[in-house]
Amino acid sequence: MNYILFDGEVRNNLLPFTFTRPVADIRIGILTIREKWEKHLGVTTTTVTEEYLEEKYPMVEMEENILINASYCPNENLVELIKDLSENEAIFKGDDVLAFFTKDSQEEVNFDAYKHIEFEEDLLQVKNTWDIFSLNFKAIQQDFDLITEGRESQPIPEGTRYINKENIFIEEGASITFAILNASSGPIYIGKNAVILENSAVKGPFAMGEGALLKMSAKIYGGTTIGPYCKVGGEVNNSLLMAYSNKGHDGFLGNSVLGEWCNLGADTNNSNLKNNYAEVKLWDYNSGRFAKTGLQFCGLMMGDHSKCGINTMFNTGTVIGVSTNIFGTGFPRNFVPSFSWGGSSGFTEYKTNKFFEVATVVLERRNLEFNDQDKRILEHVFNETKKYRNY
Repeated sequence: MNYILFDGEVRNNLLPFTFTRPVADIRIGILTIREKWEKHLGVTTTTVTEEYLEEKYPMVEMEENILINASYCPNENLVELIKDLSENEAIFKGDDVLAFFTKDSQEEVNFDAYKHIEFEEDLLQVKNTWDIFSLNFKAIQQDFDLITEGRESQPIPEGTRYINKENIFIEEGASITFAILNASSGPIYIGKNAVILENSAVKGPFAMGEGALLKMSAKIYGGTTIGPYCKVGGEVNNSLLMAYSNKGHDGFLGNSVLGEWCNLGADTNNSNLKNNYAEVKLWDYNSGRFAKTGLQFCGLMMGDHSKCGINTMFNTGTVIGVSTNIFGTGFPRNFVPSFSWGGSSGFTEYKTNKFFEVATVVLERRNLEFNDQDKRILEHVFNETKKYRNY
């Protein structure tokens, strides 16, 4: 069967992260949503997403297809139901369609003509940006169970202090030197070739992707994911870095999400709690204003390729777009549009030709290419977000 993941109605709720990727390629827990589905289904998937992303994330349609709502994370029972779907059948959870069967000959999908199958079990759904960190505790546990089932961890290195050995899994090639691993409140997963340097203290649930680095004396609290090839130091609490992003020095990051290719300068800190303990509001791309999150703790949302200078301070509930460069004293505004350059004293537009020069060098340092496909996506984002840059 051919499986296709579709963005659905939540796509705009997940900006700025979905400016540069489909919903399926958001990381939560250890894996991206796509990787979760592919491990459960045992096959590769393709995507229905925005037209400007289709070149990088194409859809492959066959004679018979099952489309799956990418905002939902899978479980075994849902996967079995999906595998059993046949023509004119769809799985719903309340008003949301989870999956449905189509043929390439169908001109349109009319759910009134479909047999409705109701799925009543609880599922993790990523429908807002803050769900990425607030659901990360549960997502790490689910992915840990999925990835480690029937497998044996590499031995915990001599000199490592640990609690609850059975809840720690170390992949091949990982290196841990005189660290503390406390898995009493959730699992700890150390990916292939990841490195934890001396005196780092880690409390689960925690996930570390392939090739990631924890620098000396890092302090990592539960619900945190350090994605593949990220470098992290200082203090991190209940936050997620998707991939290739760096918080390499001291400073605090809490209840936050960083996309790919982000960099936080030394001693950067974010606030995750308002002084009056009030509910945090975040910029809402749908309404064009700040909207309630229902959370008391909420920090920084930073889109791909964004960076900040040393000693940067981010206020509670700050949203930073794609390809921004922030520096200077004081707090920048709580919403910084994509392709902005500046700080609390004001912003100017970050021209794409200048940004492309930097991105090319940044990717080359990781032996990767910033190609024309990536440029076209980011040029589209530059034009789409121009309306917000009314400095």
